[in-house]
Amino acid sequence: MTATDAPGSSERTGGSALVPAVTTRPPAPDAGARASPGSNLLDALSIRDVRGYAVLDAAFGPGPQLVWGPNAAGKTNLLEAIVLLAWGHSHRTSTDAELVRWGADLGRVEGTAGRETIEVALLRPGAPAVAGAARKRIRVNGVPRRAPALLGLVRTVVFAPEEVLLVVGSPSLRRTALDRLAAQRSTVYARELATYARALQQRNSLLRAIREEQASRDQLRVWDTPLLESGAALLEERFRLLDDVRGPLARAHAEIAPDEAGAGQLTVRYQTNAPPLPGEPPGAAFARRLSETADKEIWNGATLVGPHRDDLVFELGGRDLAGFASRGQQRTAILAFKLAELDLLTDHDGRPPLLLLDDVFSELDPERRAHLVRRIAELPQAFVTTTTLDDLDPALRAVATTWRVEPAEDGARLVGPRSPAERGR
Repeated sequence: MTATDAPGSSERTGGSALVPAVTTRPPAPDAGARASPGSNLLDALSIRDVRGYAVLDAAFGPGPQLVWGPNAAGKTNLLEAIVLLAWGHSHRTSTDAELVRWGADLGRVEGTAGRETIEVALLRPGAPAVAGAARKRIRVNGVPRRAPALLGLVRTVVFAPEEVLLVVGSPSLRRTALDRLAAQRSTVYARELATYARALQQRNSLLRAIREEQASRDQLRVWDTPLLESGAALLEERFRLLDDVRGPLARAHAEIAPDEAGAGQLTVRYQTNAPPLPGEPPGAAFARRLSETADKEIWNGATLVGPHRDDLVFELGGRDLAGFASRGQQRTAILAFKLAELDLLTDHDGRPPLLLLDDVFSELDPERRAHLVRRIAELPQAFVTTTTLDDLDPALRAVATTWRVEPAEDGARLVGPRSPAERGR
């Protein structure tokens, strides 16, 4: 089978305004390869005018799916389309308009997982094609939904190159990783996160207006209430999540680096800018600190405390890894965290998540690759991208289905699948 594709860009917004429907559906996979209801297997994927893909229709079976081809051919864009179905937004950009293919007004991704058919349509801002339409439309089995409703349908763990900086990079990387994991465990968390973001944006605008003497301090109460309520909910779930991840993280670390784990346990500590006093709940501490920093916030025109300013600290034997870890120790910690994500989401409802690995094998040494290969082989389905199959473990290639991405003038093409038996002919 040959699948054609071409990447583009898009803009993110909830809503149910009508957008033209896809007329060509992806071919259905064999009955034996279809996911059971409620599974995290992606049966079929259809792309229209997203990133470099003009048209793509592909059916996937269980097991590892190896996607290979030259750089900038469209491998990462394929994974991004899958993430769009799973989360309702990209993992690479916060601007949906970037996903709509250049020259197109509308981009669309549709996928089938078990009994669920998920569609995300993105409209370029200012496009005349669909007057009055929402910039983003999400449907599940034809019913309009908002992005948080997608999070439990196809739980997904992504390991991308930018995450190699998870230990030493910007705090926003670690907050994002934590939020993604928490939101896939709880749609309530996803809703509270959206509420917090809206309240934070409005409160910051008001703080700037107060600084310019265009508004009064009394007006802050309007946004303090939703900010504190949703912030307290986020803090509660974040602390719960870190308690739950402690065991899986320690086990994954011991599996990957037993000698290192013997010298000290790998942990993740929550670092808040509103530390509670003895016996004080995190939400109350947040409210207290918000009051204490009121004058400074008006001076700066920004909310200076809250979950949006908190951080995670990876520690080995109680020491901050960012301060002493070698490149290899950082990779070990990140890989252990990703394996812990897999275990935590599997334990949540018994469904192993879909794993997406974007050219990360080149970042790992042979020993760490071997551990990752073993985990991939245990999963119902995983997508792995690489520039050459030679970079992948022979044991993984022996059991995987391969797809080749080819660049073309009219958009990338996805050629395949080739099973292990077919490759051996």
